Amino acid sequence: MKILALIPAYNEETSIADVLSHTRPYVDDIIVVDDGSVDRTAEIARTHGAIVVSHVINRGLGAAIGTGFVAAQKLGADIVITLDADGQHDPAQIKPFIEAIEQGADMVIGSRMLTGFVGMPVYRRVAQVVGNLATFFLFGAWVTDSQSGFRALTKYALSRIQIKTNRMEVSSELIAEAKRNKLMLVEVPIKAIYTDYSLSKGQSFLVGLKTLLKLVVRRLTQ
Repeated sequence: MKILALIPAYNEETSIADVLSHTRPYVDDIIVVDDGSVDRTAEIARTHGAIVVSHVINRGLGAAIGTGFVAAQKLGADIVITLDADGQHDPAQIKPFIEAIEQGADMVIGSRMLTGFVGMPVYRRVAQVVGNLATFFLFGAWVTDSQSGFRALTKYALSRIQIKTNRMEVSSELIAEAKRNKLMLVEVPIKAIYTDYSLSKGQSFLVGLKTLLKLVVRRLTQ
């Protein structure tokens, strides 16, 4: 199997090198989607051997993942692993994702909830519960960590999923697409790495509200 990591990145010059070096041992290649960064993210990623695809302007997480999925398909990926560029995810935990796919899963979500909220700030726990409930009531799909950016998808899943959103709402949209296409979706426990830097990358209340409204629109137009 050809396993590719997909890392969306926006102004991540301080973390991208470490993320790439820690990810490299567990995958065959790495795609970094530089989402309109104005720093040295793309340059550093290329220096560390990643395949870099760049957006001219910042288009958002959903657009970056969509671009990465297209690139992964062109490169003949059998499995795509998505990770955040801020160092929140530990690539050493990739193995259970692969094992779940070998056992028949089409999409695997890494769930922080299955490890008991370890290290997660209270406000993020609340936001997570809201995201889970919104995903369930809008799309009829229940997972314990709907906003997780640590995922694995098979070639078949990539061929079926249609991403229509551009920003943070993509996390729930991917779960909705798994439900719509009757993909086998499972969760595996992960431990997130929280630092001041990674916490600074989270959604504000206003962004969270906008995300929810966009999910409602996505539901009405699917």
